[in-house]
Amino acid sequence: MTTLAERNRRVGLMAMALVGAMIGLGFASVPLYRLFCQVTGFNGTIQKAEGAKAPGAVVGKIVNVRFDGNVKPGMPWKFAPEEHVQRVAVGARDMAFYNATNLSDKPIKGTATFNVTPSQAGQYFTKIQCFCFTEQVLQPGETMRMPVIFYVDPKILQDPDAKNINEITLSYTFFPVDSADDEG
Repeated sequence: MTTLAERNRRVGLMAMALVGAMIGLGFASVPLYRLFCQVTGFNGTIQKAEGAKAPGAVVGKIVNVRFDGNVKPGMPWKFAPEEHVQRVAVGARDMAFYNATNLSDKPIKGTATFNVTPSQAGQYFTKIQCFCFTEQVLQPGETMRMPVIFYVDPKILQDPDAKNINEITLSYTFFPVDSADDEG
């Protein structure tokens, strides 16, 4: 028979293990959610296919792709697409350009986050090449032309929730990147 002290110690150890597991899950939740979104396209997360080829245009299937560009408030960049809308054949490789200008008197490093709406289209919007895959550095007054190479996967036409989508918006927001190397 176990004593009261042994039972209390066992309950205390189980409670501490549970608290430790919850803390660990809390730290792991952000990377796990990001991985889930990338795999499933959930919440408008696009697919990356660096170096891949587009499957080829589906005759007669066109979508409008809208382009949006923003910067975090206070970031001294001007950032916008060259064209705000393109008509794109489903399955065909296409390219869009954004322009970014550093309006400050010092070099600024930035990184872009992106999203696709409607969210059902995210898993079918595939980027082959994008400035958003790496950090960008603009010197004072510098303007950079940034390409995005993409396609809309023909599998969208078989998805009952997405097959009637005729307009997709690709939105980017640039954020400054602070690094210890820049402070030296």
